[in-house]
Amino acid sequence: MNASRTWRGSDLARQIVVLSALSFMLIAAVIGAGAFGNSAVQDQQGGALDTDGSYLAPAGPAFSIWSVIYLGLIAYSVWQALPGQRTNPRQRALGWLIALTMTLNGLWLVAARFGTLFLTVVVIVLLLAALGWTFKVAVATREPRGGVVDSVLIDGVTGLHLGWVTLATVANTAAYLTTVVPPNWEDAASAIGIAVLIVVALIGLAIAWRSSWRVTPALALAWGLGWLAVERFGGEPQSTPIGVTAIVVAVVVLVPPAIVSLLRLIRPSVD
Repeated sequence: MNASRTWRGSDLARQIVVLSALSFMLIAAVIGAGAFGNSAVQDQQGGALDTDGSYLAPAGPAFSIWSVIYLGLIAYSVWQALPGQRTNPRQRALGWLIALTMTLNGLWLVAARFGTLFLTVVVIVLLLAALGWTFKVAVATREPRGGVVDSVLIDGVTGLHLGWVTLATVANTAAYLTTVVPPNWEDAASAIGIAVLIVVALIGLAIAWRSSWRVTPALALAWGLGWLAVERFGGEPQSTPIGVTAIVVAVVVLVPPAIVSLLRLIRPSVD
């Protein structure tokens, strides 16, 4: 028997922890959606987390991407719990990390409901760091992949989660800073917003480069940036310069990995 496939007690523990983390995250998400009569996330923290909470908040439809991410995480959690995945080296390398990201995801919702706005920033930064590390391990691991299912449920879902949380961290931090900086800073809001979005573009390109131009983080990031532009053009606070910059950044972060992915489909040997 392959030594790497020998059953360990930690394998079952890992599968249980992943399912437990998923349960915690989903319960927190249901509560955060206001399903039990409490206020929804966008109405908590004095409305600071709503679409008009800062100049870098995306429009409401952007948050529908959570449905895709949650469905992906549910599918992953069920798949990794199958007996055939128990001793899979890829699961051993990534299961605990993905469980951590789901736990931090749920903790952010708890922080938004019961904590402070600053605490939500701390938690989402930790979530971003955990997702960055998880995605790095996912794309760098030399363990054999399990085909399309493995690629979609590990690399794909983690990539979407990372791309979206990258922008969500920016929006969350901007919402917090909006509540603490002097009011006269609003005069420089467009300039500051443009500078931040340029940094987002660099981060998005760095993620793509470090992941051999995987496209899923860029898809989620571009999705959020597109809706950020929509909100700045037609919502409040309004800023055409930030809206235009958001569109440009979305194109910049999406086009290179999209081209590489297309070339890989045409010529699978492209690295």
